[in-house]
Formats: sequence, structure tokens, C-alpha cells
Amino acid sequence: MAKNFKDLRGKMSEESRTRSTMKAQAILREMALSELREAMNLTQESLAETLNVKQASISKMERRSDMYLSTLRKIIEAMGGTLEIVANMPDGRVRISQFREVRKRTIAASQSDSNTPVAARA
Repeated sequence: MAKNFKDLRGKMSEESRTRSTMKAQAILREMALSELREAMNLTQESLAETLNVKQASISKMERRSDMYLSTLRKIIEAMGGTLEIVANMPDGRVRISQFREVRKRTIAASQSDSNTPVAARA
């Protein structure tokens, strides 16, 4: 017979509950891209529609171990998040900001290009 989780948790010692909570938080801090998508209650199809790509492209991206930061950023933003690059150094964590600046310049350039006649861009 299945047991109620609250009952089982209530029988655990405080130390066990704390350890369990910490393990759960560690698992949530590290997820594969597909797990994150599922945790956000998104399907590959809905994410593909948001990104204007085919579902098969999402499947391929989720299996990759190497991709462009810009691709990863687009996926995370399509899920409603933001991407930050953080280096864990011996003296603490450092947020790397240069990729954010590159993105701002790229957006500014594309907006500038869209306001410039095609003949002038050639």
C-alpha cells in the first residue's frame, strides 16, 4: 500500500529532513536543458514554436553538449528566463558580463541595419 509522503516525512528526524531538502535543492540547481524545459511545463513543440524552429531542432539542441552561447541564450529566454555566465573562482563567484555587451551591440547593429535602406548596406 502506498504511503502518504507527509506521513513519511513527519517520521524523519530534523537532520534527515534538512539533508533531504539540501539534496533536492542541489538537484534543482543542476538540470539538463530538457529537464529545465520539462520543469517549466513546456513541450519541445511549444518551445520550437516560440523559437520559430522545428521540434526536431529542439530535440537536437537538448542532446548537444556544446553549443553557441547565443543559441543557449535564445532557448533560455524563450522559456522566460535570462542566461548569466558565472565563473566559480577560489575566492568567490564572478559574473562574466562581456557576453551581455556583445548581445547589446548585436541588437543595436541589427536595429540600425533595419533602418538603413538595403542599397546602402551593400
